[in-house]
Amino acid sequence: MIKLTQTVKKGGCAAKVPAMILKEILSGVKFPPRIPGVMIDGDHFDDAAIFKIDDNISLVQTLDFFTPIVDSPYEFGAIAAANALSDVYAMGGRPKTCMAILAAPMATMENSVIQEVLQGACDVIAKAEASLVGGHSIDDDTLKFGLSVTGIVPTQQVWSNEGARAGDVLILTKPLGTGTICAGIKKEVYSQADAEEAMSSMKRLNNIIDFLSEDELKHIHGATDVTGFGLAGHGYQVAKASQVSLKINHHSLPLFKLTLESLKASHLTKAHRSNLEYTQNFIKFARIEELEKQIYFDPQTSGGLLLSVSPEVAPLILKKLQASFPKTSIIGSVEKLSDFYVYVE
Repeated sequence: MIKLTQTVKKGGCAAKVPAMILKEILSGVKFPPRIPGVMIDGDHFDDAAIFKIDDNISLVQTLDFFTPIVDSPYEFGAIAAANALSDVYAMGGRPKTCMAILAAPMATMENSVIQEVLQGACDVIAKAEASLVGGHSIDDDTLKFGLSVTGIVPTQQVWSNEGARAGDVLILTKPLGTGTICAGIKKEVYSQADAEEAMSSMKRLNNIIDFLSEDELKHIHGATDVTGFGLAGHGYQVAKASQVSLKINHHSLPLFKLTLESLKASHLTKAHRSNLEYTQNFIKFARIEELEKQIYFDPQTSGGLLLSVSPEVAPLILKKLQASFPKTSIIGSVEKLSDFYVYVE
């Protein structure tokens, strides 16, 4: 049976172009002017773009694809789909249509493997009550898969990196550690059965809208999904865009059962190092062991939502989300901007 992780050098969101290199590349590109209707583009590293249709409805547009992060083709397709759909949920929207992005080594990979990848994705798309309406495929040296997703969001209720407010509470909806655990899978130290907790989390849709009332949703001021740049990177992007500082309580972070064990065994990716380099001048740690600092640089795939929430409603939102996202936790607060964008205590 094929082991997909052994067919690629790196997988999942750990395969992202490092943030500092990406910024350097983009700085040399002259982009077209923003046309009327574009509310959010890539200026603040938001999870998706927003295009205003009218005062009631706006389009959410995103895409995401990567190389295999797990060995099972079906599970890979499911995780890739959940990861791409997450960007729409992170903006407060609902996904509607998806288009597949597929690259595969057709000379060496059986059609049945590709069918399983697509089926895993289709089953997750169905859970999201969205449709797969087409896609594009190429013959390539390595398997890559993902989705381009279009969704809708109420124009006045868009969540973005710019929305965090001083005084808000920070809520994280999923545990951290997929980067190191999946590195352990690639090294064949862990089986998928060993990593079942992380596997289930990565396949879980970040749809929190169905569990909250309209009034509760209005108390979410800003959001992002924590993916390849880690909690440090995505937290920094939110803080910078909102011009605030995030204060994180280290001992409140939700972790997978394998996270610390895997980090202690040095199951790391290049993204751990590049995420550190990206954020090291903007994050201040209290007395925390060097090993545990890696939690903040761990590249998540299909990670949880980081929410900036009104303090008076945060306990109720926490309780409601824990019914479907059991490890949802309050991990800190939003403070007025000071010397660093992120503080870890």
